[in-house]
Parts: sequence; structure tokens; C-alpha cells
Amino acid sequence: MSGLTEQDVLAALRQVIDPDRGQDIVGLGMVSGLKLREGHVGFAIEVDPQRGPKLEPLRKAAEKAVEALSGVLSVTAVLTAQRPGGAAAARPPQAPGHAHGHGHGAGAKALVPGVRSIIAVASGKGGVGKSTVAVNLALGFAAHGLKVGLLDADIYGPSMPRMLGIAGKPQSRDGKVLQPMVNYGIKCMSMGFLVAEDTPMIWRGPMVMSALQQMLRDVEWGELDVLVADLPPGTGDAQLTMAQQVPLAGAVIVSTPQDIALLDARKGLNMFRKVDVPVLGIVENMSYFRCPHCGERSDIFGHGGARREAERLGVEFLGEVPLDILIRETSDDGRPIVVSHPESEHAEIFRRMAARLMETLAGAQRPAPRIVVE
Repeated sequence: MSGLTEQDVLAALRQVIDPDRGQDIVGLGMVSGLKLREGHVGFAIEVDPQRGPKLEPLRKAAEKAVEALSGVLSVTAVLTAQRPGGAAAARPPQAPGHAHGHGHGAGAKALVPGVRSIIAVASGKGGVGKSTVAVNLALGFAAHGLKVGLLDADIYGPSMPRMLGIAGKPQSRDGKVLQPMVNYGIKCMSMGFLVAEDTPMIWRGPMVMSALQQMLRDVEWGELDVLVADLPPGTGDAQLTMAQQVPLAGAVIVSTPQDIALLDARKGLNMFRKVDVPVLGIVENMSYFRCPHCGERSDIFGHGGARREAERLGVEFLGEVPLDILIRETSDDGRPIVVSHPESEHAEIFRRMAARLMETLAGAQRPAPRIVVE
């Protein structure tokens, strides 16, 4: 990782050819703002404003070329428009919804009119209970009186229909916009409502991005205080689509205590930071196990790793969720613990985390995030 240099990145980008001009993007002077930091690479590709909308494949090709380099952990490439007369914009590219966005999402604010805040729930790896945390956090918000929506953005493994106990297909009043499914007072949309549960989703990046945009734009969410987006694990196309094209109020990272999960959680956190989305906090799931018979506590996966990581990274630690069969059973049965056992200690943990996030959002009053390439 430490051996990666700007020259290495530029050499890789010289293999990327502008389809209209027939030369490489480095030789054409299109690459700017190149930044390397501990294996994370960011840069801008300056293009003519009229060409921006059709150059998404060029941006993807540039990212792929750099991703192939040894030591690269993540790549963020953005398209930014040149000013008239050939002078490039001096300021960093801005988020969707601004006049000179990065070329693949202008007007993204309009994707979700009526939604005050969108929070992404993410994890660096699968199997950490991210969806369980997402659904119970959403119900925690609702328990505090908020109007809540839940977007199951895990295209490849949608789980919200089962977790919320919802069956059937969404209806449409006009044949264009879908009505979200509703249970426990929460509006929900998921690919799981549109395809059979056992159907594998073998989709490439652009298809994933299109599906996410449709589930935001073509769903009648109405007025919501908060929309919780359950992202797929990892740091791929779906996560970057949400981070770059949607005005996220922030992200919550879910991890388990062991070192390998924390390494992946760190990647997820760094991805959001790279695209200037605030990380609202880290949740340590499966934090400990308390024997239901004798009451003895066991730290099966270790303990406290996420708290220490949060302190090290300067991020708020939102809380510990125990490994408990009741949480698993209620999720599998479509009766999440916040609504099925509201008096339980576990339900109180989720309500407390939701309350803390509400305080953070109320205090921040942040504008839509900007994508900054330092």
C-alpha cells in the first residue's frame, strides 16, 4: 500500500481513452485533484458540460483501471464540468442537485421529495446483522413519533419483506409510481416485493444503480421525517450510488467486535468520508451473549472492538446490541423486537440509538453532501 504513487495512478489512467477525442485522459489534461491516502484514491475527470451525461462509462473505466493497481483499497472518480472558454472549475465537484454536479445524478434531490432525512445503514462485510439493525432502528424512530420509511437497497439479498412480515406486490394508482408496502406504521420498498424470494439477482452495476433510482424516484413515499436505507454489505456500486447520487444525511456503520469485521467496517467508513457523507456512528452488533439459563455473559466474538475503533476514528459509538436468540427469532418471524417486545432491554437499546441519531440530525442541519476530491 505504501508503495502506491501518483505516477502509478496516472500510468493506469493513461490506458483510459476518451471515446470522442481518441486520446488518453491524462494526455488530454482531463485528470485533476488526484489524491492518495492510505490506499484510497480520489480524482476528478474534467469534461465539457454537454458531454457529461454520456461519459459515465468513461468514469467507470477510469475507476476500474485504478482499482486494478496493487495496494488500492478504494477509488472515487467524479465527473466535473469545465467552465466556458476552457477554464476548469476551480472548486471541488458538488453533489447531485447543484448546478455543476459530477455528471451522473444532477437533480438527485428531486428523487425523494417530501423526505426530510435519509440515513444509510451499511457494513463493510456481510453477516454482521446489518438488516436487523436497520429494521429495528427504523422502528425505533417510529416509536419516537417520526414518520418513517425503509428502503431495502440490498438488491442482491433483500430481506425486509420477511423481517417486516409483509407479503404481496406493491400497487400503482397510475401505472407509473408504486405505492410502498406498509407494516408497523413504516412504509417499505424492496426488490423482494418485485421478484420471487428464491430468484437470484445476477445484475451488473448499471442495473443496480437504475433499480435503486427507481425505488427512490418511482415510489410514492409521501412526507417522511426519515428514510432508512439498508445498503448491501461492502463498498461497491450500490453503496457508491447511494453516497454520490442521494442527499444522505449520514451513514450508520454496523460491525461485530472481531478484528476482521472491524477492518471491513473501516473501509465502509472511509468510503463515506471520501464522498463527504457524515458517518453518524458505529453500532457493535452481536456484542456479547448472555446465557438465558444462568445469566452468565460470554464475549463470543470478543468485545468492545467497535467502541475502540469509533474512538480511534473520531466517530460516535451508538451502542452495543447483544447476540440473542430472541432478536433472531423475531426478525425471522416478521415481528422485529422493537414492536414485538417493546419492554425488553434489546428494544430499549434500539430506541436509545434512534433517539441519539435524532439529536444528531436535529443539531447538524446539514445541507446535501458535497463530493470533495482533495
